[in-house]
Parts: sequence; C-alpha cells; structure tokens
Amino acid sequence: MRKFALIAAVALTTSLALSACGKHDSDQQDQQQVQQAAKPTSPTDSKAWNAYLGQIVQKNMQGMSANQPYAYMVTAASTDEAKAQNDRQLQSVQDTVARGVLPGNLLAFGGPVSSTTADLVIAAFKDAKPGSFKDVIVLFIGDQADEQRVTDALKPTGATLRFVVM
Repeated sequence: MRKFALIAAVALTTSLALSACGKHDSDQQDQQQVQQAAKPTSPTDSKAWNAYLGQIVQKNMQGMSANQPYAYMVTAASTDEAKAQNDRQLQSVQDTVARGVLPGNLLAFGGPVSSTTADLVIAAFKDAKPGSFKDVIVLFIGDQADEQRVTDALKPTGATLRFVVM
C-alpha cells in the first residue's frame, strides 16, 4: 500500500509539473505577442501608446533594483484636458525630483510627441541638485532630435540616461 501511495504521489507531482510547464510556455507566447505592439499612428490613442511604451520600458529595466519603475506617459496635449493632464504630470515629476529618488530606481518618460516629452523632462529636472540622481536610471523614449536636450538637462544630476528611439 505504501508503494502505491508513493507511486501515486510521484505521478501526481509529475503531471502537475508538466501541466504547469505547458501553461508557462503558453503564457510566454501570449506575453511575447502582447510585447510586439507596433508604434501607434494616432497620437490620441492612449491605450495603444501605453502598450507600446510599456513594452519598451520592460525591455530597458536592466540594472533596476526597485520593485517597479516610475513610468510617465506624456500626452500629445491636443486638447485642454490633455494639456491639464501634462501640467499635473509635470507637477508630480517636479515633486519627485525635489524629494529625490533612491538609487536603483528607474524613471521612464515617453509619449506620442517627443518634443513635448523632452520639454516635460527638462522642466522637471531644471531645479534638481547636482549629483542627486546618482545611480538612478532615466529612460527617455523619443526622437533623436531631442536626445541632446534631455542629455544636457540630466547631466548635472548624475542620472544614468538611457535613450530609445521610437
């Protein structure tokens, strides 16, 4: 009887492990398909932009030791509500910069209009103390034309800048 119980336990454990492996493989395939989101064509499709920018952030989290990144999606500011949202977001980022961010964190910035995103980053970091962002990763997702402006704004802070062309 003991041998039968042992064999049954081993068989049950094996079948559960194999079924979990199959589920994990299908989950990975689903996740890869989700991460293949293309760059949205409409600057006002915030759901598509969140998916697109989210996959870029996921791919650039190496070196981050915090639980999750601080991700900021800057809207195209095409409506008064979107402009107000960007203003609130700027205030939030300025408050975060003023408080400081612990080393190992990642702040990610992106949006449909690269120059608007760059302007927000520059405005948010203009009063940052020199060296206050040492070992903090700042990910800027935008156009090549805005890279230097953002680099110049972040250089005094000591942040590690990662730039991804969208």
